[in-house]
Order: sequence, then C-alpha cells, then structure tokens
Amino acid sequence: MHDASHDQDDAERRLWKEIDHARFGMLGIPATGGHFQPMTAFAEPEDKALWFFTSKDTDLLKSVRDGQDKAMFIVEAKDQDFQACVAGRLSEDPDRERIERYWNPMVAAWFPRGKDDPSLTLLRFDMSDAQTWASKGAVRFAWEIAKANITGTLPDIGHQDHVTLS
Repeated sequence: MHDASHDQDDAERRLWKEIDHARFGMLGIPATGGHFQPMTAFAEPEDKALWFFTSKDTDLLKSVRDGQDKAMFIVEAKDQDFQACVAGRLSEDPDRERIERYWNPMVAAWFPRGKDDPSLTLLRFDMSDAQTWASKGAVRFAWEIAKANITGTLPDIGHQDHVTLS
C-alpha cells in the first residue's frame, strides 16, 4: 500500500538534509525579471524558514521593500543526485540573535566592519512548498540513459516529489 504522508515526510526530510549539506543555492524573485544570485542559506526546519545575510543595498532587498516578496530558492546537492526549487516569501528581518548564531568567517568576509556593519541585514525566507528531484547517482543515471537509447524506453532516473511546507 502506498502511504502518501510517509512519502511527503521522507521528501521533506531529504529537502532539509540537502539544504543543510549544500548550504549554497540560487535565490531570486522571478516577478522582477532579475537574475537569481548565489546565497548561503541557514536552515531552520522547525520554522520552515531559511535565513540569508545580505547588504541593505542589494536588488533582492530593494524588491522586497517594494512589495515583491514571492521568491524561489534553488538548491543542488554536491553530488548532483538531488535538486529542488523552493517557493516562499522573503522579508527583511535583521534579527540580532540570528546574526550572532549564524555569523562565521565566510559571512565576515562580506562584512568587514563586523556584525555591527550598518549595511548588514538578514532576509528571512518562509518556505511554502518545493518541487524536488532525486536521482539514483551518476553511474545509475548513465546506465539508465544507455538502456533507454538501446531499448527505446524512457529512463528511470529517480523520482520527483512535491513538498508542501506551509
């Protein structure tokens, strides 16, 4: 018997695991027509939220302040066997406790004046849902592509899930 809630839970657990492991992804606001940009995500699964350090003069923050808050975050596993496109809403939230919690040498490199840099702020991304794709690894992928070309069938390269987060 197929248990959809179990599949949903597994897909959500995998999504959080991959975001935490990859840490980097592409964040953007599709409605603005601007390009997505690489960002470092700090995940809080219990709140279904991601946090990003940013400067107050970025296009992303300007768009959020102008009311364009529907965003997407795209993440890919380091071994390329998992991809996800996450939808949600961005808001500015310069939460001091989170600045302290997530501050690290990589963040410090972007804000040389430190945690009190007047241009420093945080973006909070409240996730609503995600589309995920999980493959079976590079060797299996190559085998399935070769088999499909020989047999004229479609390759079985993994599965796709929709994860509801809100």
